[in-house]
Amino acid sequence: MAAELTAHQLIAQHRPTLDQALEAIRTRAYWSPHPEHPKAYGENGSLGMAEGKAAFDALLGTRLDLGQPGTDDWVGGEVSPYGIELGVTYPHADIDTLLPAMRAGQRAWRDAGAEIRAVVCLEILKRISDRTHEFAHAVMHTSGQAFMMAFQAGGPHAQDRGLEAVAYAYVEQVRTPDTAEWSKPQGKRDPLALTKQFTPVPRGIALMIGCNTFPTWNGYPGLFASLATGNAVLVKPHPRAVLPLALTVQVAREVLAAAGFDPNLVALAAERPGEGIAKTLATRPEIRIIDYTGSTAFGDWLETNARQAQVYTEKAGVNTVIVESTADYKGMLSNLAFSLSLYSGQMCTTPQNLLIPREGISTDEGHKSYDEVTADLAKSVGGLLGDDARANALLGAIVNPDVKARLEAAAGLGEVALPSREIDNPEFPGAVVRSPLIVKLDGARKYWENGGSDDEAAYMSECFGPVSFAVAVDSAADAVALLRRTTRDKGAMTVGAYTTDEAFEREVQEACLEECAQLSLNLTGGVYVNQTAAFSDFHGSGGNGAANAALCDGAFVANRFRVIEVRREA
Repeated sequence: MAAELTAHQLIAQHRPTLDQALEAIRTRAYWSPHPEHPKAYGENGSLGMAEGKAAFDALLGTRLDLGQPGTDDWVGGEVSPYGIELGVTYPHADIDTLLPAMRAGQRAWRDAGAEIRAVVCLEILKRISDRTHEFAHAVMHTSGQAFMMAFQAGGPHAQDRGLEAVAYAYVEQVRTPDTAEWSKPQGKRDPLALTKQFTPVPRGIALMIGCNTFPTWNGYPGLFASLATGNAVLVKPHPRAVLPLALTVQVAREVLAAAGFDPNLVALAAERPGEGIAKTLATRPEIRIIDYTGSTAFGDWLETNARQAQVYTEKAGVNTVIVESTADYKGMLSNLAFSLSLYSGQMCTTPQNLLIPREGISTDEGHKSYDEVTADLAKSVGGLLGDDARANALLGAIVNPDVKARLEAAAGLGEVALPSREIDNPEFPGAVVRSPLIVKLDGARKYWENGGSDDEAAYMSECFGPVSFAVAVDSAADAVALLRRTTRDKGAMTVGAYTTDEAFEREVQEACLEECAQLSLNLTGGVYVNQTAAFSDFHGSGGNGAANAALCDGAFVANRFRVIEVRREA
């Protein structure tokens, strides 16, 4: 097919950005080519605030025709957590027709080489970036994130993660030269001489299984890592969050076609209500890579049953914060309050267990008992969310009924330090908005000691949503022991700790190194334990049960292709 975008044009436009990304992952310094502020958009072809909202509104009630082969039906049914029906319908694919069509374009995509694949991916990201306001509304009304979070996490931060994956993919592919001249001396005889050619060869078709809460942020790393390494990508969105990934597929197909490649290298697999096609797709022999974000149960199933594929999972864990002492009591409380409140705790990185010595902690305001720390944290959360407008801007909406049910059940697990309250959203009366719940539990109490309410069973289980447990422990050493056990048995995406004791800090750090958990120490300002920055922070470690991969490192991309060698006598 004729290319509207030539290789020369793509390299000239995007190679400088790729080089900056390569430098950023090398230095781990702050860098992003994607503006975080909504007012930064609206010029040079990008949609401004009003245009983005209008573009989103124009999608409602329409059919999103991607031009895919094998379309046998049209499916939809998304309802925003804010209470509005999206009414968008998507192509339902006959997989036996779609998968062969996806394979057809892989040879040309493979032969294009790592640099061309990278700059085509960057063109896709550039066009997505230009539509960030439109994507923000799509993310907001499928995930329940408040607009600013949907704009930032679903827009520039997701695009950063996609670009980061492209950069890592490029590094791993060019690690081996394209050709080499090999000569082995043979003494008095002529040397043995070979010309060797090395080609990164993709595994096959990659399946990206999207999540409900962060469809783009969690989806883009796997999508772009696979595409940049030469694989076709089948995107299977969460049934409640199809639109952001369908728009992504639409843009990718447009760019691939414009660059002279087969648009079927990227396709969408939307499903009928209750169809549950993920298991069927995951075990197809054509699927050679799987990226998944979601429940531990299905992640474990994929790792066990999708034996023909390289499987990358981000599942769930029980995230812990140890509060041993602090030199900034108010800053600590403020930081924790924000961390617990952001997006109603519906983040895989949100702290769940706050381990506090029952004898209390030392602070810059004097000694504080366990009860005082818990009460002061509850007061801090209450103050942060006391204004309903601010609360709506931080909390967003509860993403699905399961989260609401867990929140309501958790109130019966122990003494409630901070009850969850309902918050009205005047703009979206149908939104379910709830403030965080904090429950006091005893880390030493067992089932037989408290009339049947097993504290350990509560804090050793993930309770996804706006629920946190203030767990009283006998000592700081017991807190570290519990941290180790929780991370080893349940996994953890994040760990936080507050301490003024250097020896104790080393003890916590050693525990996290041994259990492979990402640690944040003494955060009291504007950086929070549940936020990570692309190009610098690793999201997950791949070393404990919460995830078998990290976003993003060399291991995340290197096994999506193999290097195949052709030797010839020189």
